[in-house]
Amino acid sequence: MNKEKIVKIFNGKIGNKIGKYKIYGIMILIYENQGQSYLILEKRALSLRSQPGDICLPGGKLEQGETPKEAALRETMEELNLKREEINYVGEMDYFITPYGSILYPFVSTIDNFPSDPSKDEVDELIMLPIDFLISEKPYEYKMNIGPRNYDDFPFDLINGGKDYKFSQGTMPQYFYKYENYVIWGFTARVIKEFADIIKEEVY
Repeated sequence: MNKEKIVKIFNGKIGNKIGKYKIYGIMILIYENQGQSYLILEKRALSLRSQPGDICLPGGKLEQGETPKEAALRETMEELNLKREEINYVGEMDYFITPYGSILYPFVSTIDNFPSDPSKDEVDELIMLPIDFLISEKPYEYKMNIGPRNYDDFPFDLINGGKDYKFSQGTMPQYFYKYENYVIWGFTARVIKEFADIIKEEVY
């Protein structure tokens, strides 16, 4: 292949992420009651196969042809039995690329009325988490090691150093919020901590 053909392929090309990812749209949903602002969190239905009983934000995986924002709104409507006009869209946060092949796109919205009839198929319980709690509470942080594992079949003969090759190792913070009888952790805690940090930077 000559240079001109290669230049034609890449001329003006806009960069994008490398690799295939599962894309999720999630919703930071704010509800105000008697002057106090809350995040609406879900305790996942115990009948679900994936992460039953965990505390999460409304949202879910993109369907064909959706944008992350559309997925976040659709999933919030389905899980909380809300109409689109009941969700007041505000804006978006920075997205988060996980080490496990997923990208989370968080969006911020408000609602005027508490969603009192969530889907029983998906939601066991709704939790009102005070935003003042997030601002004042420092979550417990655990440094989780990440790096290569289970690579006995790795073709070491193809790389310099073979089995003595020094693979990169790293850590990923895992945050834990304890509120009343609930523990919020994982990527949900990571996103709401980022949300709280943005508020603290802007307001305090």
